[in-house]
Amino acid sequence: MSILSNLDLIRRVPLFSTLTQAQAELVANTVVKRRYKRGDIIVEQGKKSNFLAIVLTGRTRVITTDSRGREVILATMQPGDYIGEMSLIDNQPHSATVRAEIQTDVLILGRAEFARCLPENSSMAYAVMRGLVQRLRHADRKIESLALLDVYGRVARALLEFAQPSPEGDPVIRERVSRQDVAKMIGASREMVSRVMKDLEDRGFIEVLPDGSTLIKDRLNSLS
Repeated sequence: MSILSNLDLIRRVPLFSTLTQAQAELVANTVVKRRYKRGDIIVEQGKKSNFLAIVLTGRTRVITTDSRGREVILATMQPGDYIGEMSLIDNQPHSATVRAEIQTDVLILGRAEFARCLPENSSMAYAVMRGLVQRLRHADRKIESLALLDVYGRVARALLEFAQPSPEGDPVIRERVSRQDVAKMIGASREMVSRVMKDLEDRGFIEVLPDGSTLIKDRLNSLS
């Protein structure tokens, strides 16, 4: 199997898709590929890292922690997503911790190189702004969920966020759903989430398949 060069790798990242050949080669000469094991911290809440991390493979969680050590899962980052751009833009410490959920490969782009790319490529700057807007919309939706929905609605919305389209029609969550993770996403206890999930299954809103995946029925949308 051939080993992809840095230039090949960045060409696969949507954020860098509009770079000219010269700009892409400049970035390729400065990025470093780094591997994180499950549980490793990529950026840490309250600290500065001075780099942009672009997820190549794997999956990460964005987590915020209060003074009592309680965690809230804010988002899940997938290949193609990037981490740390807000801190690079405003030079402030990270507002959340990003941790590898499974083995994750990232490309690391330093602050100076990141800053050089933006004024030289307006399309990349626009892509960064679009990403920030998407995260703001996601945050607004989470605030709305916490303020206006009951626990059934919050669980339903979390499950819909996890779900992916399937060839069979109904969306499906391929991996086993962690009640603890859902609880951290919606601000409820694990026991409450377990009771709600069991009730949703009994009432036909979801179906847990023998392989551990979860089939989402259309009527679940009515709760969120």
